[in-house]
Amino acid sequence: MSGKRHKKELWLDPRAKLFLILMCVLSSMFAPSLAYQFILVMLIAILGAFFGKWKYVIKAVCFYAVICALTVWIMAEMTGTLRTMFIAFLGLFHKVYACGTLAGIVLTTTKVNEFLSAMNRVRAPKKLVIPMAVMLRYIPTIQEDWRYITDAMRMRDVSPSLAGFLTHPGMTVECIYVPLLMAASKAADDLSVASVTRGIENPNPRTCLVQIKCGAADWGVMTVAVAYLIFELCVRGGVIG
Repeated sequence: MSGKRHKKELWLDPRAKLFLILMCVLSSMFAPSLAYQFILVMLIAILGAFFGKWKYVIKAVCFYAVICALTVWIMAEMTGTLRTMFIAFLGLFHKVYACGTLAGIVLTTTKVNEFLSAMNRVRAPKKLVIPMAVMLRYIPTIQEDWRYITDAMRMRDVSPSLAGFLTHPGMTVECIYVPLLMAASKAADDLSVASVTRGIENPNPRTCLVQIKCGAADWGVMTVAVAYLIFELCVRGGVIG
């Protein structure tokens, strides 16, 4: 390999992705209103589209649009304790949703070797890098196990959906969630052993076939993220609007 990337989708340095997550957390925290939260989710969706995650971002935006509409309806129509309970829950949901959506894109588009090489460039401590590297492989492994288990259980007329759980809760827990927990525990042990075997604790500098460096795309998306955060702070402080 020449070390160059030949994919059509956008590629970002893992360090830039971590910076985007930080900016997303701050932007979500200081969002002046629900409209700015929705704009933040739309910006994340545009980023995901450049990564080629069309289905993921379309589902994320549609679901969030429904939640936003529900939030507006609750604020306009409900009163009393029930309204307070829903507003408290939805307020937390809105703060977390954008960050979770971006984290999902980062997890599915970042390879472990690229992440380790990038963290080695910034001399991040091993105690922080190793758990995060294992997590990058752990979540996709659990998703794969979930698909295998649910496909097998559908052949036995056991549905993982909410309706199936309400109809046969004991059967759903026994046939789906218990095997998933056992698979999750086994996957954690296997990934930890595999990481140590492949030299994740090696103190020497790592090498990577992919060139790990910040390019124009990295600086561009980071600039947009910082600009949006500054814009929100200006609106919140009354400088704009």
